[in-house]
Amino acid sequence: MMDGNDIASEPSRRGIISQGWTRISQIYQGLLDKWTPHTKSRWVASILLLAIFVLRICLKQGWYIVTYALGIYHLNLFIAFLTPKIDPAMDFDGDDENGPALPTRSTEEFRPFIRRLPEFKFWLSVTKSTIIGFFCTFIDAFNIPVFWPILVMYFITLFCITMKRQIKHMIKYRYLPFTHSKPKYRTVDPAVSVN
Repeated sequence: MMDGNDIASEPSRRGIISQGWTRISQIYQGLLDKWTPHTKSRWVASILLLAIFVLRICLKQGWYIVTYALGIYHLNLFIAFLTPKIDPAMDFDGDDENGPALPTRSTEEFRPFIRRLPEFKFWLSVTKSTIIGFFCTFIDAFNIPVFWPILVMYFITLFCITMKRQIKHMIKYRYLPFTHSKPKYRTVDPAVSVN
C-alpha cells in the first residue's frame, strides 16, 4: 500500500532531476559560450581529437565501418558548411537564363554569404561525432570485418564527385564561401574632414 508520503515525494523527485538536468545544461552551455571566440583553438583541439581517433584505428586494426561512417558524416557537414543558406538554384525568378547570381555591380543588391551550417555548429558536430566514434571503437559489436581498401576507394570517389558538384555550383552562381581572399574595407576616420 502507498501512503501519503510516497505520493507527495514523487513530484519532488522529478523536480530534483529536472533541476539537476537544467544545471548540467547551463554548465554545458556556459562552456560552449566560453569556447565560441577561440576558433583556432577549437579546431586544433578537434583535429587533435581526430588524430587520436585515427591513431586508435591504425593501432587496433579494426572498426573500419565506424571510420567510414564518420568520414561520410564529416563530408556531409563540410558540404553543408560550404553551401549557402538560401540556395541560388532554388531562388530562380526567371529573368536570367543562367539563373540567379550574387551581385557583381554596385547597383545590384548586396546579399552576404550566409552558410547553411555555421562554423560553430560545424565544429561542434565534428567534435561530438568524433567523440562518439571514438567511444564506438571500444564496442566489439561495431568491429565488423571488412576489406578496408574498398571503403577508402568508396570514400575517395564519393568525396571527388561531391566536391566536383559543389565547385560547379559555386562557379555557376558565383559565390565564394571563404573570406580570406575577399576585399576588406577600412572604416573612414570621422576626424579627417574633406575640404
